[in-house]
Amino acid sequence: MASPSPDSIEPIKLVTEPSEQQLNQRQYLDYRSERERCLEWLLTFGKDPEKADGYAKSTVKNRAARMDQFYRWVWEQEDGYTSNLTHEHADGYLRHLARRECSNAHKNACRKAVMMLFKWRHHQRGAEPWTPEITFSRENQSTAPRDYLTREERSKIRDASLEYGDVPKPDSVYGEERDRWEAYLAQRFEKPKAEVTKADWERANSWKIPSLVSTSLDAGLRPIEVERARTSWVDIDNEVLRIPRTESSKVAENWIVSLQNQTVEMLDRWLAQRATIDKYDDTDALWLTRQRNPYGSAALRTLLHRLCDIAGISVDNRQMSWYAIRHSTGTYMAREEGLAAAQTQLRHKSPESTMKYDQAPIEDRQNALNRMG
Repeated sequence: MASPSPDSIEPIKLVTEPSEQQLNQRQYLDYRSERERCLEWLLTFGKDPEKADGYAKSTVKNRAARMDQFYRWVWEQEDGYTSNLTHEHADGYLRHLARRECSNAHKNACRKAVMMLFKWRHHQRGAEPWTPEITFSRENQSTAPRDYLTREERSKIRDASLEYGDVPKPDSVYGEERDRWEAYLAQRFEKPKAEVTKADWERANSWKIPSLVSTSLDAGLRPIEVERARTSWVDIDNEVLRIPRTESSKVAENWIVSLQNQTVEMLDRWLAQRATIDKYDDTDALWLTRQRNPYGSAALRTLLHRLCDIAGISVDNRQMSWYAIRHSTGTYMAREEGLAAAQTQLRHKSPESTMKYDQAPIEDRQNALNRMG
């Protein structure tokens, strides 16, 4: 007899707590099996079944949570558990969302999750394809990039990355001040204070964050690309990042991305340091958090906010996510070299995706106003 399925496809939860609370043991096992088959197919085949091209794990994780919400809504309508989802259920759910007071962005995300679920049911269960009967207007969403860093802010963020986590040289501090720094390093590297060594002082001034930030500023890395980044991507000799098709996001070919000289120097220093750190022994991940995990969107957002704090950049009334870095790269690359250069640097499959960066940056518009009087 086969062993029971795990309760998660790491890091995706198969059965959420709200769903588990509504199900008896047999319903729970049936639902878990349903979810496991669906999510595994989406990860392996979902994007293009004929080419066995699956969705990114981060995409499936986000959509899986919304699929689970859809299932629970159906159970409420049917007054009990069922895995027999119909087009009527799906259309009814969209009408339910339309009446809710939430953003169209959220409604569209839920709609995409249900479409993904019915795509699996069509390919694996023989169900008829589902075409949603309604869509949600995106008129309240700008076609221009969301918030982005100005030229001055890009420079400040790059400089702030060189200060991030910085500690003084061990032979420049004494007495109570040295004791405080050793206590800080002991906590940072999770070891007794008595075991803090000179190597720990040097390790604290790592090139990890500067190389991550500088590479992202040059390449406009998406969060998923930071998460997937591998040492094999880095071509020091040719000063480029080589992102293979299998690891890139939303594209169907390999990409060669230009890097600044100083970025290449940072990456070179980081690769040398990285080779001495134990947690990288069994992985080719380019960057890992202190908890030995790849950087996700939340961790990158926290990092950017800390860098803004160091740089003296206010994040009030701004959508300061990691995408602010990408949007700034696209905006200024389009301004300096045109849309074709921006399309290649940002790894857009179609030129239409790059069109939103064809706008005058804030500084240029301010200069125009000054000239206009």
